[in-house]
Amino acid sequence: MNAPVLSPKLYDCRDAFAETLERLASENDTVVAVCNDSVGSSKLGNFKTKFPERLINVGIAEQNMVGVGAGLANGGRLPFVCGAAPFLTGRALEQIKADISYSNANVKLVGISSGMAYGELGPTHHSIEDFAWMRVLPNLPVIAPCDRIETAAAVEWAAHYAGPCFLRLSRVGVPDLLPEGHQYVLGKANMLRDGADVTLIANGTLTHRMMKAADILGGLGISARVLNMATVRPIDEEAIITAAKETGAIVTAEEHSVFGGLGSAVAEVVVDHAPVPMKRLGVPGIFAPTGSAEFLLDEFGMSPAAIAEAAQALIRRK
Repeated sequence: MNAPVLSPKLYDCRDAFAETLERLASENDTVVAVCNDSVGSSKLGNFKTKFPERLINVGIAEQNMVGVGAGLANGGRLPFVCGAAPFLTGRALEQIKADISYSNANVKLVGISSGMAYGELGPTHHSIEDFAWMRVLPNLPVIAPCDRIETAAAVEWAAHYAGPCFLRLSRVGVPDLLPEGHQYVLGKANMLRDGADVTLIANGTLTHRMMKAADILGGLGISARVLNMATVRPIDEEAIITAAKETGAIVTAEEHSVFGGLGSAVAEVVVDHAPVPMKRLGVPGIFAPTGSAEFLLDEFGMSPAAIAEAAQALIRRK
């Protein structure tokens, strides 16, 4: 009798963020957290207990929160400014532009519950524009880790990076994809699987779906390369150009609008350096409706089976 197939354990990347931040704070007394009445959703409860004088809760006032973060950085602190991604990036965009990006302030922006993680709260709480808003700003690396291991590595990197950055974290559980001890490198993709027929590129919650799609394609005799593109800006041009030349077709998928996000960033490189057939999967330029993140990703053609079908259609265009 065959043993049952066990599903991989799923992890909330916010836990890895909180645990790493607490360790960093214990090692560096300049580390502070700033939040917008989001102690619970940012998983900062234990941080507040350990470092009560180093957590600043400004209430539901995101513009003020970003300004406070900039002021703390100017005063020699190392602030991690945490809040729900749709409100941190949307409501405080002007402050992020002027106080953080233009000023090159050493502030770490952490967008919690990004993408469609708030699900049932609907279009006002979906954060499917944040890549587009953030990646256009100078001086601001944009990062979406794919699992808890990369989340911890990216937070560690951010603490030692002399400048601002935007970390995009989800609350939707994802499996481990990268090995323990992985070190995040700004602007470098990770090849999770090599392949010769098509390249699948994703980050955040979509990376493990791309891996499942590659498994489906493998069963059909199609060799799919999978790139985890955690850094949206600066993007890994070398990995994209190499993939285009070696596999001849690229599929991107993201928990974001198809306009202005990861797919657009990849397409910019492809059209400039190595034009090949591409398919960008994401929210198709509409307000995503109410529903769980998993349901909505499937509805927008980003189930593993749908991704595999998109890849097959693209290969036929080569």
